[in-house]
Amino acid sequence: MKKTLFILLLFVPLCVSNFDGQTTSQTISVDGLKESTTVRRDARSIPYINAKNDADLYFAQGYVTASDRLWQMDLYRRVARGETAELFGKTVLDEDKRWRKFGFSKIAEESLPYLSPELKAALENYARGVNAYISTLKNDTLPIEFKILQYTPREWRTTDTIVIGKILADALSTTWQLELIRASLVNSPKEKVADLYNWVTPYDVLLFGKDTERLTTETLRRGNSGSEPRAVEYGFPHGEIATFMERAYAEEQIRKSSLERIGFYAEELAASNNWVISGKRTVDGKPILANDPHLRASAPGIWYLSHLSTPTMRVSGVTFPGVPGIVLGHNESIAWGATNVGPDVQDLYHETFNAEGKYKTPNGWEIPVIRKEEIKVRANPLKPETETVSLEIEETRNGVIFLEETGKKFALKWTARDPKNGEFGAFFDLNRAKDWSGFKNALKTYGGATQNFVYADVKGNIGWYAAGRIPLRKTGEGALPYDGATNDGEWTGYVPFEDLPNLYNPAEGFIVTANQRIIGTNYKYFGAMSRGAAPPWRARRIYDLLKAKSKVSMNDVRDVQHDSFNIPISNLSREIVKLEAASPETLVVLRGWDGRMTADSKGAVLANEIRNCLANRITGENKPFPVGAIREYILWRAVEQKSARWLPKEFSDYSAFFKACDADTRKSLADPKRLGMDETKWVWGNLFKSRFPHPLAAATWIGAQFATPNVGIDGSGQTPNVGSGVSMQLIASPGNWDVTRHVIPLGQSGDPKSLHYKDQFDAWRTGAPQIFPFSKTAVEKASKEILVMTPK
Repeated sequence: MKKTLFILLLFVPLCVSNFDGQTTSQTISVDGLKESTTVRRDARSIPYINAKNDADLYFAQGYVTASDRLWQMDLYRRVARGETAELFGKTVLDEDKRWRKFGFSKIAEESLPYLSPELKAALENYARGVNAYISTLKNDTLPIEFKILQYTPREWRTTDTIVIGKILADALSTTWQLELIRASLVNSPKEKVADLYNWVTPYDVLLFGKDTERLTTETLRRGNSGSEPRAVEYGFPHGEIATFMERAYAEEQIRKSSLERIGFYAEELAASNNWVISGKRTVDGKPILANDPHLRASAPGIWYLSHLSTPTMRVSGVTFPGVPGIVLGHNESIAWGATNVGPDVQDLYHETFNAEGKYKTPNGWEIPVIRKEEIKVRANPLKPETETVSLEIEETRNGVIFLEETGKKFALKWTARDPKNGEFGAFFDLNRAKDWSGFKNALKTYGGATQNFVYADVKGNIGWYAAGRIPLRKTGEGALPYDGATNDGEWTGYVPFEDLPNLYNPAEGFIVTANQRIIGTNYKYFGAMSRGAAPPWRARRIYDLLKAKSKVSMNDVRDVQHDSFNIPISNLSREIVKLEAASPETLVVLRGWDGRMTADSKGAVLANEIRNCLANRITGENKPFPVGAIREYILWRAVEQKSARWLPKEFSDYSAFFKACDADTRKSLADPKRLGMDETKWVWGNLFKSRFPHPLAAATWIGAQFATPNVGIDGSGQTPNVGSGVSMQLIASPGNWDVTRHVIPLGQSGDPKSLHYKDQFDAWRTGAPQIFPFSKTAVEKASKEILVMTPK
């Protein structure tokens, strides 16, 4: 039992240990409970909470979660509220300013009237449980981070949970930079811009609709509405666009730093795999659901495994520390998982201000709302004393002034800033859903970052629904910034829930989502829905692996989650070999390479480095095209088609281009600052390592205690297994709940001294089954510790 559970409001002297030493039991009395509640823990220290009513259930969940992850919970709420400079000083002040612009603290308060009474009660009871645990802490029993930073946690509020949802929104629905990128490309060659926006590929895995036209830049700008929104001529004079792009890049680095610190950064919104398989295609005739979300790794991880039960509900899976209930997992009837969709839910508006500080609207000049914020900032990270920095934030009818450069101001409108759009109400309802109808009804309330929700139930049904709030604009689809002085960019509503893409028991017998483009070009809301879609590589590989098997087992599903075959890099490698367009030494390696990004692979290193070189050189001749867009959306097509327009001018053909990048690659790898002259060290695992940084890990003298495994691992950004970014792995078979496999990268505890700080790492890395029991009998059999919480 964790030492924190011995710090009690009242300790009842009942401690019983079995003679075999396998199970320990203790009872504590806690103020705030209505009836006795039991918390069992298994060998991984997963809590199984059994309560006689919902109030005690969520109270106990708050208490127990705080006992494992209190400092992480405190950091989450501080990030979303823009309060981290109070801990870390001036180095993070710009991050706090960015969060303060959004005003999520106020929005969280404004959202309370829109919560269902049941959800509001759950948040309140969870908060009471967290605070009951906090009240047990003394200076010597505080989590180590509080001691190092010399502060104590304040009480938990219901709005603290709500603001955590806004972190998810920022991680998974930030799309405004795409508008600037499109604006920056207006004067680029039309053929090249059309290549970038040609979403149709032979690798696509579409779930809804069909491709009926090739997308060009004009189609994208026009949108399916058929009208052309005015944009660049008033928002970004062509001579100034580079300045705005630099500012956008700086803003993105601030965002990245903030989200990486807590494990929520999702590069280019690409985050997660999931799929469901009908029982018609499985070994035992029961459906299988799999999910592995991808977000930037951290210690502790973003997920917390829990099992919750009352006389009317039994549910298990993962949640975020600070959030009651289960976010992804299963109950007695259904299982569900989620991946990001990436629609356009943010718009920029160029606001025209006059010398009096008023901004232009269709009805004349108006005074912006001025919001004043005060941010506490540590002058010395080693001392808790702070100074106050004031910040004034302007807001127009279109949104908060978010981007300001060369005297021009742009307002940001975002679904996450609407108090009516809640992130967690749908999950509260999913915990209790019994069938497809209940599943859909729960998703109707979902207002967070749009997700591909997959579904499977005990009756053998499978399904998928892309749910979220996707804005409808008066003109266009938000591809470019709007003129804030007009009503062109007015939001007129959201895509109706009934029109959102979905499937139920498809004939093919399985459904795969991996952030790919899920809809065909004939879909009514194509532009706004697909704009943030990831390349199709992961989805295509998963689809092909599942399609190849007539009967799939849970081990097969596990193998797919860990698959490291890289389609685009393997294709490039084969093309280099075909043309003999590399050094003899490189050709020998690539001929023997199987296309897998395994830790011991030399071919993975060489092919990946050559690919990066090709993308960088093409980008160098095609500014302002972003290098990421060139690498992921242009390069594969240019190589396959030997496209002359993308071949750098210094090369006569692609063979010469490949040879030059091979030479550059070998020189770069041989650099002592990289892998060195010894080519036996040129293996993927020396470049691609497990990395789970704790926010304090880099601190001098104290950081070493938060160390986590740093070893070579399989995977890459284009393979089903993306390495450290795999934030959890779930495999569930409805009706076979006691064989559910669920694992997180490190462990349940946030205490670096705990046995459960990183005890799940090896199983996460290798795929060794980690069973998450569900039935009452299985839970009791798996119990290693029992805590009985009684009312005081």
